[in-house]
Amino acid sequence: MAGTFGALFERPSVDDTVWAKRNEHWLALSGKPIRYRRPRERTREPLVLAGHGVHLRIEAGALVVRNGFTHYPQEREVFRYFRGDVRIPPRIIMLDGSGGLSFDVIDWLAEQRVALFRINYLGEVVSIIGGSGAAYDSERVLWQLETRADPERRLSFCCDLIGDKIAASIQTMRTALPDTRERVKALERAAKAIDRLERRGVRTVNDVLMIEAGAAAAYFAAWRGRPIRWRRRARSPVPPAWEFAEGRASMRERGGLINRHATHPINAMLNYAYAVLHSQVQLEVINDGYDPRLGIMHAARSDGQALVLDLMERRRPAIDAQVLKFASAELFAVEDFVIRKDGVCRLAPQLARRVAQLASTDRP
Repeated sequence: MAGTFGALFERPSVDDTVWAKRNEHWLALSGKPIRYRRPRERTREPLVLAGHGVHLRIEAGALVVRNGFTHYPQEREVFRYFRGDVRIPPRIIMLDGSGGLSFDVIDWLAEQRVALFRINYLGEVVSIIGGSGAAYDSERVLWQLETRADPERRLSFCCDLIGDKIAASIQTMRTALPDTRERVKALERAAKAIDRLERRGVRTVNDVLMIEAGAAAAYFAAWRGRPIRWRRRARSPVPPAWEFAEGRASMRERGGLINRHATHPINAMLNYAYAVLHSQVQLEVINDGYDPRLGIMHAARSDGQALVLDLMERRRPAIDAQVLKFASAELFAVEDFVIRKDGVCRLAPQLARRVAQLASTDRP
C-alpha cells in the first residue's frame, strides 16, 4: 500500500517511514484552528481535502466527507455537517488527488451556500461547484463594460488597483522581510511608483503595467538570500538553490515573473496559496453579481478569470506575507517536496493542505 501512495504523488525514492512521518507532521498542524471563533459564529475556515479516495455523500440529510489517504499508515479523517450547522465551512477545497461525489452533494452544497473548488497539481483552479447560485447583476455588469470601454475610467481603475497592490507590498516587506539593502531599494522603488500613479503620471494601461513590473522585480529581489531552514540528513540533501529564497521566476520559464511550473519550494507554496486566493475572489465576484470574465485591467477571458485576476492584485502581498512568515518559522525536510523529472517542484499533499489553510487568513 505504501508503494501505491508513492506512485500516486510522484514522490522520490525516500524511506516510507520518513514520508509518512512528514505527512503526519503537517496533518497534525492542519487540524489546528487558524482563527478564534465565537460561540454560534459560523466558521470562516475552508475545509481542505487532499489525497486518494476523497468521498462526499449525503447520509440522513447530513453531508459526510471522508478525506483521502496521502501516506501509510494513516487514519482516515471523517467530517459530518448537518444543515444549518455553524461548523459548515464556507468553502471546500480539493487539492489534486482523486475521489468522487454524488448529485445529492451538489444540491446540498448549493442549498447551504458552500462552494467546492478543485485545484490541480500546478496550483490552478480547474472547477467550481455549488455556492450561492447568484446570477449576474445587470447594473454591475454594465459598470464593468462601461469602465472597460472608457480609456480614462479604465486608466484610473488600474492606477488605483496597482497603487493599492504596491502599498500592500510595502507592508509585507516591512513585516516579513529583514532590513537589507535590497529591501531598502525595493521600498524606494515602491514609493516612487505609488507617487507616479497617484499623480497620474501615466498615459496608458501599459504604462501602469510597466510601473507594476518594475516594482515587482525589486520586491521579489528583496526576497533573495532569505535562509530556509532544513533538517540535516546525510541521505537526503536539498538542492543548493533551496537553501535560500529566490526570485519569483521559475528556472523553467523564460521572461517576466512567470512561475506556473515552480522549481523552488517558496514559489511552489505561493502557487498553491494564490490558487486558494483565486477561489476566494472568484466566489466573491460571482456572489456580488459581477461577470468574472469581464476584466478591467486584464483582457476579457473565456475561462472566467479576468475580473478575478484584477481583484486578486490588491491581496497578493498579504498572501506573500503569510507564506514568508510560514517558511521562516518552519523546519522543513526534503520529503516535504517532490522534484519531478522535469525539475518542477511540488508540495507533499499534507504540506499543500496546510499552505492552503494558511492562505485563507489573508483577510482579518
